[in-house]
This record gives sequence, structure tokens and C-alpha cells, in this order.
Amino acid sequence: MISSGAPDTPNGRPCPILSAPSDAGACVCANLFAVSLLRRLHPLDWLAGGLLALGALCVATGLLPTGPASDVLERIGPLVVFLASVIVLAELTGKAEVFDVVATWVARAGRGRYPLLFCLCVLFASVTTITLNLDTTAVLLTPVMLALATRVGIAPLPLAMTTVWLANTASLLLPVSNLTNLLAADRIALTPSEMAATLWAPQLAAIAVTMACLWGFYWRPGRRGETRYTPPPLPRPADRVLFRVSAVACAGFLLAILLADVPLWSASTAAALVVVVAFLVRSRETLRLSLIPWRLLVLVPGMFLVVETVNAHGLHDVLATAMGSDNGVVGMLRSAAVGAGFSNVLNNLPAYLAGEAAVPVAHHEQLLALLIGVNVGPVITPWASLATLLWFERCRWHGTRIGLGRFLGTGFVLAVAGTLAATLALAATT
Repeated sequence: MISSGAPDTPNGRPCPILSAPSDAGACVCANLFAVSLLRRLHPLDWLAGGLLALGALCVATGLLPTGPASDVLERIGPLVVFLASVIVLAELTGKAEVFDVVATWVARAGRGRYPLLFCLCVLFASVTTITLNLDTTAVLLTPVMLALATRVGIAPLPLAMTTVWLANTASLLLPVSNLTNLLAADRIALTPSEMAATLWAPQLAAIAVTMACLWGFYWRPGRRGETRYTPPPLPRPADRVLFRVSAVACAGFLLAILLADVPLWSASTAAALVVVVAFLVRSRETLRLSLIPWRLLVLVPGMFLVVETVNAHGLHDVLATAMGSDNGVVGMLRSAAVGAGFSNVLNNLPAYLAGEAAVPVAHHEQLLALLIGVNVGPVITPWASLATLLWFERCRWHGTRIGLGRFLGTGFVLAVAGTLAATLALAATT
């Protein structure tokens, strides 16, 4: 059989397509290949594909008219381009060891002292989320922090929870920080610098509450076990050219959106192209189609089509009643609570889109409160945000476990306290 050159099927036998001219054999081989492919699909792949199929079915059957469907897809088009390009940028930046170097610097700067390391990790995770997107924090910072914990003997759970909580609660300040902010860009009509000037107080309040919850639940001496850690040695990137190009590209991306108000999708695409070209020259084998976040690119359109369908058949009225029409403090608190609650029931992206349609056009403060709810609040359930789903997957791959009861309970405390503090800070500064 070896000499025949026939390729093997998943059961190890030669493929009958080439070993014998049989239509039945070709069908069997194709079926075996299909079964093997389906077995490799992750549950999140099934979820993404199912939502897209359901969304397409809603459009095909008329449950969602083509007009609203087209409007939704047109609106999320730039968001999808940004999502694809920024994750490719982040993945390649990670492979260039930029995040590993920064994480090691953070650990060395902590000088073996946990309180100082705690503050530095909070700063690191917050800056990554604010400047590069919460999904970047979940995708890249999580494995870096977990690997760092293993190398220096730090308990992994405090670092893991720091990453996932701040990936959500530190995502208020800039349009780039969260996909919900990109969805809100047209309605709130603020440039990145104006948005930062408006939401700095709620962002600081959310981070402060997150720090208190992290320390009380995970970082205090009774929880983390050790009293000191050993700083790791100074890192040396394997390819200094790729390291420098990737670091400069990320810095240029940030400067472009902050100082030049360049559209996010174009800034992230340009930065990603620079890094891709550098890898094409220096490490061509690294560039694979798997770098593109196919699952998210399928999940996002399907999710929005399904929620738009539900919204057109009664959800709008329910949300409008729940949030009310008060643009004062009470209305802001109600909107933030509805946003946080709906996010944990379903997901924060469709929760914002459905909630936005229920907020009166002139109620700017109420809309910002809704944004606080869908950004700070989705920390209770594992599916409340895409970042949390990605985080769970990375932790599972690394072997880090957290009890679901503890995750839900501590997340509930943070969601309530963080959303309340950030909304009151917004009310006090607007």
C-alpha cells in the first residue's frame, strides 16, 4: 500500500479514490474526511456557524426584512474589518515577543513584592485593553501572564482573573477599546479624544472597583498563598527586527487613532499590513490563514442578525419599558443595569445594539450609561462578552481552572459595584 502512493483516510487506510476507481469508495472517503473535520470543530465554532445560519434563515423567511438586515450588516462592516486586522496585528505582535518582553519587565519591576506586582499587572492589563482592544487582552495577554506565572512561581489564578476582569471593565475610554464602543460611535458622535475626556471618570471608577475586588477575592495573602516571587531574567527576543517593527506598528496605530482621528479600521489595517510584510520577509512560515479570527468573523454577523430579528418582534418594547425615558441619574442607572443584565443573559454586543434602539435620540447621558452597563457589567457569565469566551478557552488550554460558582459569585459583586460606581461617576461629571 505504501508503494501505491494512495493517501490515508482518518482511519489509516488508503483512500479508495486513488486506489480503486469506485464511486462508492470516493463517497466513503469524502464522508470520512467530513466526519474528521467535524470532530475538530470547537463548540464555539458550532455556536458561530449556528448563529450565522439562523440569521440567514431569518432573512430568507422574511422574519427580518432585507432593509433592516442590510442596515445591520453595513453598520458592522467596518467593525468586522477592524476586528480581523487588530487581532492579526495582536497575534503577530505576540509572536514577535513584544507582550512577553513587556510582561517580563512588569514582573522585574515588581521586585518580588506582590502589592507592587499587583498594581503593575493592573496597569499592564488596563493599558493593553484601552489601547489595543479587550479581545487582544483576552487572546494574547492571558497566555503571556499564565506563562509568566509558571516561570516565576506565581499562582496563576490571580493573574488570570486580573486579565479577564480588566479586559471588560477597562474598555470604556476609547472607541478602539471595545467593539460596543465602535457600535456607539455614530450615536455618541465623539472623537477618540472627546470620548476619553467624557469617560475618564467612569473608567477610573470601574478600574478602582476592579482593583478592590481583585485584591479581596484573589490577590490578598490568604488567597494567593506565597508572600514573594522571584523576578524572571531579562528577556531577549529571538528576532530583534520583528520585535522592533511590531512594537513601532502598535505605537503608530495608537498615535493614529488618538492624535490624527484616523478611522479605526484603516489604522488597524495599515498597522497589520506593516507587521505582515515584516513577517513575510523575516518569518514567512508564521503567516497562516489561522491567524485570521474566522470564528469571530462568522459569529458577529450572525449574532447581530438574530438579535435584530428578535428586536423587531417585541424586544424593543421590553427594553424601552425597562430603561424608561429619564435622562437623569435614575434613567442612567436603569439603562446601565439593563445593559449589564442583558449582556450576562445573552452577550454585550447584541445587548448594546438592542438597547441603543430603545434609548431616545436626544438622551446622550442615558446612552453613555448603557455603554457603561454593556462594558463593565459583562463579568458574571462566561458568554457575556467575546473576550470572556476567548479567555476561558485560553485558560482551559493552559490547564488553569476556576470553579464556576466562584467565577459567577465574584463576578456578580464586581458587575454590580463596578457598574454602579462608573455610572455615578458619569452622572457627577456630565
